[in-house]
Amino acid sequence: MRREKYLSINKNVTGFSFANLGLFTGFASGIVDAVYSLCLLGIFKLFFNEEFASAAVGVYAALYAFFAVVVGIFAAEILHWFTKTRLLYLTMAALGACYCMMSFSVKPMTFITLDYVANFGLTMIGVLLPLFMSDFSKDVGMERLNARYHLWTNSGAVIAPIFAMIVVNHFNGNYRMPLLAAGMIYFSGLLFFKHFGIVQRDKDLKPINIHKTVRLLHMNAISFFKKSGMLRAYIVNFGFYALRSMRLLYVPIVVIENGFSNDTLGVVLSVGILPYVIINLFIGKLIKKYGVRFWLTCGFASFAAFSIAATFVSGPVLLLIFVLWQISGALMESAHDLLFFNGMPKREQSRYYGFFRTSVNFPNVVAPILGTICIAIFGSTSAVWLITAIMAVLSTIVLWSKHK
Repeated sequence: MRREKYLSINKNVTGFSFANLGLFTGFASGIVDAVYSLCLLGIFKLFFNEEFASAAVGVYAALYAFFAVVVGIFAAEILHWFTKTRLLYLTMAALGACYCMMSFSVKPMTFITLDYVANFGLTMIGVLLPLFMSDFSKDVGMERLNARYHLWTNSGAVIAPIFAMIVVNHFNGNYRMPLLAAGMIYFSGLLFFKHFGIVQRDKDLKPINIHKTVRLLHMNAISFFKKSGMLRAYIVNFGFYALRSMRLLYVPIVVIENGFSNDTLGVVLSVGILPYVIINLFIGKLIKKYGVRFWLTCGFASFAAFSIAATFVSGPVLLLIFVLWQISGALMESAHDLLFFNGMPKREQSRYYGFFRTSVNFPNVVAPILGTICIAIFGSTSAVWLITAIMAVLSTIVLWSKHK
């Protein structure tokens, strides 16, 4: 894909400007993540008993993530039709509108429809922001910009869960109301982006040849995996996001099912973000000193150990584990995609990045299905931590395998 031209832009805008948008996306995502699975659980309890409702959440999350995979696969084609600037305007506006409406939605199908529209926006923002940062990285480099972006996303997410639970309690246990705040934050991020003053020439819409598009995407995927080290990079990134998917989906449910209050859940989720904020301040230098594999191994191995422990314990010890294994995630957050960026020539990164991003969304299809099967077999939501332990071990094996 050709590098896009910018007709005008404020002179003070740099790659860090786009990384700073992480404060908005992180705060909004932290609010949504704190209540999302509980919103879904409430919907499915209207149709199933509590055990089957918990399993239904996993099925829904898998279907939801599959849609995100499809959007991610076609992201490159979408970028052929619209400029990145226009797409970012549209997606942030759509996210703001959808989450605001979801907070007041009563009918399950209305909620689900808006959720899928928001899904499209979230997937595209995940593609657009790294590409914007790359366009304006200059001599700074993507490592520093990624570190800044993650620092802001995690800083926003620190207070988000507590804030979300305060809103829930204020509205008598209504888990949907925090979504209104998330929508307003996305609107605020849109206004922040507007001040960048970016102007691009609109692209001409071209007729869509579905057969040709699918064939090109298929050839691109084959070419990607033929690149040295890309199969490993894809699987390791898949493993990281699979663990993240299971944690975000099932930790709130397990905490509430174990009899803890909404306030306790908010504290656990917020305190769990602190390791990300603290570790991101210095992990970049440590990755350069000890290497990517070392820190990924530390993260996957410790996550496996904590997952096994979480399967068998309860009470305050379980909450402590949910906080401690965030250290595992923090050790991997700035390193999980470096196998791609360090292994793929810079001139080809734009071509393959869209496909590589499917390793972010595809785990959200597979992991919840495995979680649902596990719950159905063992009859307990906590059994899903056996799946995360196995995923972490397998990811470590692939990381150190000799196969390229």
